[in-house]
Amino acid sequence: MVVRKLFTEQLNELHQHLLKMGVLVNESIFKAVKSLVERDQLLAEQVITEDKAINDMELSLEQGSFELIALQQPVGTDLRKIVTVLKASSDLERIGDHAVSIAKATIQLESSKALKPIPEIPEMGEIVKVMLHDVLNAYLAGDANRAREIAARDNEVDKLHRLVSKKCISLMQEDPEHLEDVTHLLLVAQNLERIGDYITNVSEWIVYLESGEIEELNQ
Repeated sequence: MVVRKLFTEQLNELHQHLLKMGVLVNESIFKAVKSLVERDQLLAEQVITEDKAINDMELSLEQGSFELIALQQPVGTDLRKIVTVLKASSDLERIGDHAVSIAKATIQLESSKALKPIPEIPEMGEIVKVMLHDVLNAYLAGDANRAREIAARDNEVDKLHRLVSKKCISLMQEDPEHLEDVTHLLLVAQNLERIGDYITNVSEWIVYLESGEIEELNQ
């Protein structure tokens, strides 16, 4: 009984740690997109610096998960809970990496004012930020149906990504002098699109947590 209580407490700690990591990652997305829109290099550098905390949390979650598996040898639902933490934390860490890439693009763009604004980029940023916020709540509630609905929103992210790509190609043709700057914007859109994909992955792990089956969402 005491062993079971200890296991439950340790598992709850992993869950709380994962949620805290998710909040940090969502802040990173917000800051990265904001730094791009406002050409705020200091904020972009902050995103890059703070990524170490996200990486450290992912390593801590991985270590804690492996220790629980080794010491408690969980099965069934308990094992699924730990696997979900392992997989979701890995996806969150990758989302953080994409936020860093966006911040680095901001720094590369420096104070360029020559580019036409591409409003779909911050729109993509807002969608994925809300998606991540909602998927963390779905994880907390263990709501697989909610997770499926969140994953479906990635279609809009993909649609905007295609639109941004077309606009960037047009800009390259119209103004070859700023080819490098436009390329950075194109990469930003690609990073946001990948963030949407990783949030979809987290949604799939929430479904797995409930059903025990891997269900590919938004294919």
